[in-house]
Amino acid sequence: MTRFAPLLLLALAACGDNDPRYLIATPPATEAPAARAALRVATLEVRQVSLPAYAAADQILREEEAGGALRPVKSALWADEPSRAMTQRLADRIAATSTAEVAAEPWPLARPAQAEVDVRVSELAARADGRLHLNGQFAISSYDMVVRERIVPFAIAVPMNSDAPGAIAQATGAAVNALAARITGTLAR
Repeated sequence: MTRFAPLLLLALAACGDNDPRYLIATPPATEAPAARAALRVATLEVRQVSLPAYAAADQILREEEAGGALRPVKSALWADEPSRAMTQRLADRIAATSTAEVAAEPWPLARPAQAEVDVRVSELAARADGRLHLNGQFAISSYDMVVRERIVPFAIAVPMNSDAPGAIAQATGAAVNALAARITGTLAR
């Protein structure tokens, strides 16, 4: 029986998932990079982004008709776990556009970050209106009160050039970039 084990494993591997996987894409730069924003903190931790269950799944979803149900896009999956990917994209984008040292949790340095941002998404959906909607709130906290703590709601809508999975991934990247800009603006001097 054990002599057939390698053949069985090979047969099971052939049945693997070959669906295309999409990254939360960064839209191509259309303008020269702006100066990095000076923040009121030198270090910032981005907590794990909280997503609704439907948005945390690996399937890419879209609304097919206004007010309708969200349905999976056929044979289209996210390349990474959406919550982890959004968390890392936010940290990378804030770091690239600000003067702060930024990292996703867990904080990698010995000295704690001066502030942290906790993002809670209430809606992340490619809607039938041709826009990707990203709604929720983010909280800024600071154990040493380096910055004023606050909770900030956000509602971001990004146009999609189609309802294809690549367009949804591009719009998701643009929405995350817009959220990073709002967080950076909230912490700017």
